[in-house]
Amino acid sequence: MTTTEDIEAMITGMAGGDRNAFENLYAATSAKLFGVCLRVLNNRAEAEDALQDAFVKIWRNADRYKVNGLSPMTWLITVTRNLCIDRIRARKATSGDMDEVAALEDSAPGPEALAIAASDRARIVGCMAGLDPDKAGAVRRAYLEGETYQELAEVYGVPLNTIRTWLRRSLQKLRECLSQ
Repeated sequence: MTTTEDIEAMITGMAGGDRNAFENLYAATSAKLFGVCLRVLNNRAEAEDALQDAFVKIWRNADRYKVNGLSPMTWLITVTRNLCIDRIRARKATSGDMDEVAALEDSAPGPEALAIAASDRARIVGCMAGLDPDKAGAVRRAYLEGETYQELAEVYGVPLNTIRTWLRRSLQKLRECLSQ
């Protein structure tokens, strides 16, 4: 089984032009990424073409990937999914046929995705409960409600650098909790 670190090493190798890293990454991730293409495009032939284009794009942009401790698969899936969405948009732009638009599959998550999301949500809520209430509130306000550090400093009556420290340490604790 390929680990997160293995995939990150392959992407880093690709950024340096390592063709073996590219081959290994393709072998390790192509099935998952093909599934993404197939789900978005709902056409096997087009999904195969899109997968090829996605790997070309990943090869060209490997130097843009930043190792940050999060899943590199998220980056790979995002690149692939966005490319597929761009293909759909291009298809729509060249075709004014309403039958084709009506035939597009519903992008709403299915039962499996909803179950996974519910499980992830429960884990996140559990990890947030492990934080100090003020720090959990600051995380929610900063990352869900979009409040600035300055606004948070005023709300909690603490210096700006203290808010930054709260958020950084809280995110580290959340990452540790979620990785267990």
